Amino acid sequence: MMTLIPSWFTLFVFILFNRIFENSLLSAEVKEGEILPPTIQKLMKGYNKYLRPFFDNGPVTVGMSLDIASIDTISEINMDYTATIFLRQRWTDERLVFEGNKSLSLDGRLVELLWVPDTFIVDSKKSFLHDITVENRLIRIFPNGTVLYALRITTTVACNMDLTKYPMDKQTCTLQLESWGYNVNDVMFYWTRGNESVSGLDTLRLAQYTVEDHYTSVSEAVYETGNYPKLVFHFELKRSILYFILETYVPSSLLVVLSWVSFWISQSSVPARICIGVTTVLTMTTLMMGARTSLPNANCFIKAIDVYLGICFSFIFGALIEYAVAHFCTLHHPDCNNALMYGGHHMDCEDDMNGIVTTIASNSSRSKRRKDTPTPAPATTPTGEPPTGAVPCSPPTPEDKPAETLTEPLNRCIKTLSLIRRILRSVNCCHIKNPHYIDNYSRVTFPLSFVLVNLLYWTYYLYF
Repeated sequence: MMTLIPSWFTLFVFILFNRIFENSLLSAEVKEGEILPPTIQKLMKGYNKYLRPFFDNGPVTVGMSLDIASIDTISEINMDYTATIFLRQRWTDERLVFEGNKSLSLDGRLVELLWVPDTFIVDSKKSFLHDITVENRLIRIFPNGTVLYALRITTTVACNMDLTKYPMDKQTCTLQLESWGYNVNDVMFYWTRGNESVSGLDTLRLAQYTVEDHYTSVSEAVYETGNYPKLVFHFELKRSILYFILETYVPSSLLVVLSWVSFWISQSSVPARICIGVTTVLTMTTLMMGARTSLPNANCFIKAIDVYLGICFSFIFGALIEYAVAHFCTLHHPDCNNALMYGGHHMDCEDDMNGIVTTIASNSSRSKRRKDTPTPAPATTPTGEPPTGAVPCSPPTPEDKPAETLTEPLNRCIKTLSLIRRILRSVNCCHIKNPHYIDNYSRVTFPLSFVLVNLLYWTYYLYF
């Protein structure tokens, strides 16, 4: 008997608290004496919020519409956007049919007494329901049992972006709505007015983007636990390029033009030209680093702005290398430099080579003619003796033989020199006789090349 008293007492306390909890739900956090109106009490009598409408008669259809209040931020680093939306859901609950011709607007806190769809945002990273000054929820019941449920939500949603054409890119982001626990056999989603179910984008103003197009679609999400209803809202964002033109493209182009100033400075002004080259290279490096601070550090993205900055850096670095080449050629052509400065005539290396080869060739031909000319036979007397006073022809001495054998090495030397002459002539096609002409060529080739590369760049990224 002693052990039964605590058990009965515990049961009594449990029943008491259960009654209090049910009364608090029915009163919906209002004071006693201000209980629900008779119409709502009649509707709530026997109502079970844990069972969906048409529990035994097929799925319940839920219509949805969106009102985009604002798109606060679009982050390329985090690949997401933050938006504030009004989500409205409509469905019919046969248990809430009542007589009359006016709808009932209830306090948002009474939504705890009704069944509502378990809708969630698929790619949401962080979301919250506004609760100032009260929770921003609306519940309205129509005489035919239709329920309107509206929420004000701020959500951060993932958006996969392709930044290969940044900042001339277009991004397509989505907002996906699904049912968490009810599959297609229990709940069906649909857009109430098709593409017009989403409003607010026409008046939306974004700092860096413009909304070009938007549309809606209906599909199913397939998971291991089954197929679930899914609504998708697509919208296309086009980036405004004017900011990047003023912030990046114009400064980088002006730096390239500034590097060309060194072509009009004398090659003897070494500090001035080196100062311009090094300054433009360092400034361009700083500009490239600043352009990447607001972008993800991903190697898979070679962005359009990176390509342009790389082109500008190449031209600036090329202008610096141009002076190094010109100065090197000037140091190795002092005669040409002096002739250009004082008006003298310089000696052409090719003329020297022609003179050497001509001299060797003429000497060789003369020796060959001497060898081929027949030596006249000495006159003899009838007795067979040489005439008096005639010097007998002595046989060739060993000292004369090397002179005869020199013709063959000379011929080989002539052929070798001719080959060297042809090689030097072919190399001389790319050789600049006057190093000061390098600056003259650069004044034309660098601007023309930069204009041509710009035409190719903008044509490709704007139209392809």
